[in-house]
Amino acid sequence: MDICETLGIDIPIIQAPMAGVQNWELALAVSEAGGLGSIPCGMLSVDQIVSEVESFTARSTKPYNLNFFCHEMPGVDESALSAWKKTLATYYDEFDVSPPEGMSGLRLPFDDKVADALESFKPPVVSFHFGLPSPELLERVKSWGSVVLSTATTVEEGSWLQANGADVVIAQGVEAGGHRGMFLTDDADSQLPLVELLSGLVAELSIPVIAAGGIASSADVKALLGQGAAAVQVGTSYLLCNEAKTSALHRAAIKDESSVTALTNVFSGRLARGIKNRVMNDLDCVFSGVPEFPYASVALGPLRTAAEGVGRSDFTPLWSGIVRSGCREVSAKEITRMLWPA
Repeated sequence: MDICETLGIDIPIIQAPMAGVQNWELALAVSEAGGLGSIPCGMLSVDQIVSEVESFTARSTKPYNLNFFCHEMPGVDESALSAWKKTLATYYDEFDVSPPEGMSGLRLPFDDKVADALESFKPPVVSFHFGLPSPELLERVKSWGSVVLSTATTVEEGSWLQANGADVVIAQGVEAGGHRGMFLTDDADSQLPLVELLSGLVAELSIPVIAAGGIASSADVKALLGQGAAAVQVGTSYLLCNEAKTSALHRAAIKDESSVTALTNVFSGRLARGIKNRVMNDLDCVFSGVPEFPYASVALGPLRTAAEGVGRSDFTPLWSGIVRSGCREVSAKEITRMLWPA
């Protein structure tokens, strides 16, 4: 299977969906450069998702990828949320803010309401994080003719995805920024470097495997294709692009050569890679008292707002992969062409 033909693209470069730092504009630039632009939808309302798709399709006939979370929503554990707020109490006092009362800004899974809204668009590519939606929902997506991608962080996850209907598997190496796509394990020690994971998945699977994590140059792309990847997915290298919505604080952290990344659960309740900041350092990055995903983020909201208001990123998730050498303050089109020179 030729991945470019399958996805309708010219070059085997996929822009990683990055919630919070991009919209359709970044996706459009990458798709227009011949790659596959992605729109992160996991933190958007149905109306916002529709608006993103309409904004893209009004300007381009190129293919695009819509990315969704497909986690199970756990019940609200009030005692865990209360204990989490107590852990953060000294911060609330310091910034003179109150803990939030309700729930807002949660990452929500793909559901029938979203599918209803997308039915008429028949998106060319739909990707999922944390496994796959229900068989009924997945069948509905496939009925549109959409190519279905999903993320694996272990060989076991890749095998499960193939057996359960994914058309393409994304191998997410431990180097990658943002949320880990883990869904069969919560063991951080199971997370492998990209080359090792890619090798295992290529040997095990009969469907295409896309490589993701630590990719910053055309040499990286060429090497991974030579190791069996059908294409690559790149995120961090796009964070400083003109079309990205990355905040000034986040951009400064990316450009700070002394900053380092780590896996943390303190922002959402699931492991994700970001640049270390105050709350990560104070709670040793992985904190056992964090509420289940996606509820942990709510209590941090007022602290993030207050700190950012005085120019501090103490409570801001500064998602980034380990390798930042590919970051440039240029158009995403130029980054895409750098990764795949003519």
